[in-house]
Amino acid sequence: MTNTKKLLAASAVAGLALTSLPMTEAQAGSELMPGISTGIPLGAPLPEGLWSITIPTYGSRDSDPNVDIGAVVPAWVIWSTPYQLFGGVIMLDTVMPYVNVDVENGPTFSGMANAFIDMQVKWDLGNGFFGGFQSGIYLPIRSDIGNDYVSWQGIAALSYLKDGWNLSSTFIYGTGAEGVDGSPAWFNVDLTATKKFGKFEIGAVGYGSTDLSTPYWGYQQQSQFALGGLIGYDFDIVNVQLKLTRDVYEENYGGYDTRVWANIIVPLMAPSSSMRPALIKY
Repeated sequence: MTNTKKLLAASAVAGLALTSLPMTEAQAGSELMPGISTGIPLGAPLPEGLWSITIPTYGSRDSDPNVDIGAVVPAWVIWSTPYQLFGGVIMLDTVMPYVNVDVENGPTFSGMANAFIDMQVKWDLGNGFFGGFQSGIYLPIRSDIGNDYVSWQGIAALSYLKDGWNLSSTFIYGTGAEGVDGSPAWFNVDLTATKKFGKFEIGAVGYGSTDLSTPYWGYQQQSQFALGGLIGYDFDIVNVQLKLTRDVYEENYGGYDTRVWANIIVPLMAPSSSMRPALIKY
């Protein structure tokens, strides 16, 4: 199943790898699913402790044939450590998503995607601004969904969290891999602009992605941009966000993707008996 890979694997917040399907319009694209960090202020550190972020998503691309892509990050586990590097909080995380790809009147592919391990450093920059960097690798896996090679991913994130606002930008680069079984180098940007009213949250999200290289002769570089809305509710211990997005531009994907998402953030362990908020309060 060589060119059947790359569909969804998650990173820093995430790593959902975007897969290529032979004889269809669902091409390779970025290893990290575009848009996966929307809604999450990735520039800010989580409070000290062990955290789990669950991210289910389902979408349909109106290509010919139609391609439905569902995935779930069952537990993106993040340890926000008590340690610092140059004044920034050190966080360590890992994730391994499950992906299902259904081609209309064609085959279905499903299985675990590549595991991702990552290190983050996040700073409080003052006046409501936060920023940080992340670096990690996708580990190889032999499956219908995963990639049998190692690749690197780097992230820079900036968040403004004040008076209930979450204005966040996440910039992500991945190396991909050369060859017919590989994928292009890629760049994603995820954008969030939301406002909290008490425990409720509402706002807009957007994301874009573009290929930066051609891994093999004849590969057609892809790009896309999507917009959508977000509603959320803070249950104190659990923070839940729901999103709906739709492509407004695409090139070489063969159609526009409509997608529903959820972000479910839960504290697993805090350094004291008192429960911590499910996200830094803003």
